[in-house]
Amino acid sequence: MSHDTLTTVTGEIAPAALGKTLMHEHLVIGYPGFESDTLHPGPDREERVARCIDRISELQDLGFTSLLDPCPSDLGRDVELTARVAQQTGFQIICATGLYKQSEGGHPYWHMRGLYGDSVDAMAELFIREITEGIGSTGVRAGIIKVATGLGQMTDYERAVFEAAARASAETGAPITTHTDQGTVGDLQQQVLTEHGAEANRIVIGHSCGTSDTDYHLKIARAGSYLGFDRFGLEVLHPDEERIASLKRLIDHGAGDRIVVAHDSVWCWRGQPIPAVMLQKMEETWNPSHFSLRVVPRLKEVGVSDEQIDALLVDNPRRFFAGEKLPALS
Repeated sequence: MSHDTLTTVTGEIAPAALGKTLMHEHLVIGYPGFESDTLHPGPDREERVARCIDRISELQDLGFTSLLDPCPSDLGRDVELTARVAQQTGFQIICATGLYKQSEGGHPYWHMRGLYGDSVDAMAELFIREITEGIGSTGVRAGIIKVATGLGQMTDYERAVFEAAARASAETGAPITTHTDQGTVGDLQQQVLTEHGAEANRIVIGHSCGTSDTDYHLKIARAGSYLGFDRFGLEVLHPDEERIASLKRLIDHGAGDRIVVAHDSVWCWRGQPIPAVMLQKMEETWNPSHFSLRVVPRLKEVGVSDEQIDALLVDNPRRFFAGEKLPALS
């Protein structure tokens, strides 16, 4: 099924209007429990808005016009801040509904809900409502569903979230993007989502660049989903040189039409989960300009063309949100 429009925090647009797009960045993140660290509350709201506007300005200078912020509802999501930043900058931002992985998300709450009723039904109802009517009383609608697994396995709770997400996607037509740890179980994520009604070409298996296993990448790509190479600059988890080499191999295999890119950068934190000195060092490369300024020149050095780079940043996000079928990949 094709989709004529997609939902941003400031309204509907045509997929063709996205332009140059980063497919996984975060304006604000807050791990559950951040409110307990009263010694480190983080910047106030106006400081957060100003920092986000500065980041958007940097991206606009590089020709970007859109981004996806796939923050799920249990990870400090602030859609009113996101809408305000979008309105003040004219930038197109897509926000998410969904729930994070068991180890770092809202599991305790949904575990309790599940003691008194079907948690899959409750989660699906939430996702559908946030997509079709809006998030709480904000009037902001989610344009995508975010789900996640931990390292090397999918817990029973995470499987319930995935089933709810697939059900919501099938009912609303909303696409899905995922979080994987170190490039594991993305193939299982794809299997569970499609078995419960989601269309493969409406799924991005996120953080696939956490591994250099091209066979794993091609298994997902051949089954018709997108691969998120969306942690460029996050060198503490996997080196960019490995990401670049893996990306080049996939392009050479003909899978360049089903890869989207970003950094998973976090612009504002609730609390201080990462020590300030360490975060400052990480942000030298872990920032939303890094792909354009440092990765693109390296891609060109290894033989990736301007047209192939444009596909990663422009054509593939448009095709994903438009719901276009992907051709068979040998």
